[in-house]
This record gives sequence, structure tokens and C-alpha cells, in this order.
Amino acid sequence: MAHTALTAGQASARLHELTVIDVRTPGEYATGHLPDAHNIPLDHLDAALPALKVAAERGDLLVVCASGARSVEACRRLAEAGITAATLTGGTSTWTQLGHDVHRPAGVRAPWPMERQVRLAAGSLVLSGLLAGRLRPGARWISAGVAGGLVFSAVTDTCGMARLLAKLPYNRPKATDLDSTLTALSGGRPSV
Repeated sequence: MAHTALTAGQASARLHELTVIDVRTPGEYATGHLPDAHNIPLDHLDAALPALKVAAERGDLLVVCASGARSVEACRRLAEAGITAATLTGGTSTWTQLGHDVHRPAGVRAPWPMERQVRLAAGSLVLSGLLAGRLRPGARWISAGVAGGLVFSAVTDTCGMARLLAKLPYNRPKATDLDSTLTALSGGRPSV
């Protein structure tokens, strides 16, 4: 089943009638999200399916991420569960580039966006492998492995390193935050 995609302009015009689901990590979400967006990280989507089904019965869902890749994956998984949702073309990156409003939690220090975390980790591993390779030539395989992983990531439009980094404590949601979001989507009070 193909998913529907909305441009930033289309989504902005309909924002008042959409339930926005942000599938980025909590750290990315804290850097700025669409107004009234609910944060359900992609790796918690299956647990949220019952609440998302209830929310979809009340109105249209818009799924967003940083660039649109994770939201397309989320829409595919939602469609498999019988839930219709649209994705935001270009994600929050395009949304903010076009000057649309974003909200940031007050008093929360946001970790770096996931893409920046991946660049730091990959670059550090490559550099470490090259430097260690001066003493032990076999250490260069670290750099080769990271390079191969980056090529694979580009070809498959997936990122194993991002999935690993998303499991770090500062990128993980607190159970009460996710519980609050699911309660809000099921008809309780808003969590944002």
C-alpha cells in the first residue's frame, strides 16, 4: 500500500486537523518539532499501534522525522497494521527551512540531532582506525568496516549506527513520557 505524502505547505494548512506523530528519537524531538507533535520513536512504534489506531479513527495522522526516510518506514508499518497515515515530504528539515513554526521543550538541553551523532561516531572510528593503523596495520580494518557500513547505509537508506546510537540513554524516551503520549493519543489529555 502506498503512503500519502504532504508537502510542508499542505501540512501547515491542515495542521489544526492533523494528529502529528514524530518518530525521531527524544533527543532529536527536543531540538524542535512541529506544534503539538507527539513523540513516538520508530523503535517504539509497534507498542504504540493500539493508541495510533484510536487516534487515526478520530482524524488523519501525519508522521514526521528529520528527512522523511523514517516516516516513510513508519507509514509502511502503520499500513501493515491497517492504519492510514501521511508522511511529511522532506521532514522537519524542510519544515524549518521553509520557516514554519517549531516548538522546543522549555529547559531541556537537547542532544545533537541523530545525523550529527552518526557523523561524529563514524568520523571518530575512521580516524581512530587510521591512527591506530600506524602502529598496528590491522587496525585499518576499523576504517574499512565503517566505510563499508556507510556505503551500505546509503544504498539501503538505513543506518545501523543510528539505530545503535538511538539506544543510548540520552536518546531514549523515559517510560512515563511514552506512556503519557500513548494516553493522550488514546483520548486522554494532550502530552505536549
